[in-house]
Amino acid sequence: MATIARKSSKRSQSLIDKTKSIFFSSRGFPIILTFTVLAILFVLFRMKTVELDYQVNFLNKEIDEVIVENKDLKARKAKLMSVDKLRAMANKHGLSQPKQNQIIVVP
Repeated sequence: MATIARKSSKRSQSLIDKTKSIFFSSRGFPIILTFTVLAILFVLFRMKTVELDYQVNFLNKEIDEVIVENKDLKARKAKLMSVDKLRAMANKHGLSQPKQNQIIVVP
């Protein structure tokens, strides 16, 4: 029984030693370092993508609000420039229709 435990501990110890020798060898360390750097860069790019997506959504929302405001302003302009409104403003300020001799046609 004790020999089996020793063999399994020797195997696990040798496995740990092999793993350490691979990771910290001149061939293994650059590979691990490369994968670590690539993983960090991947995470950073994903975070930047999410941040830019939030900014794009915010700007799209602002654009939609400005479009709605622009439509409201166009409606107000049309209401203020209506013929009835202009006639009422002319009467309020004492303006009248021009006489025939006051009209000049520009070619």
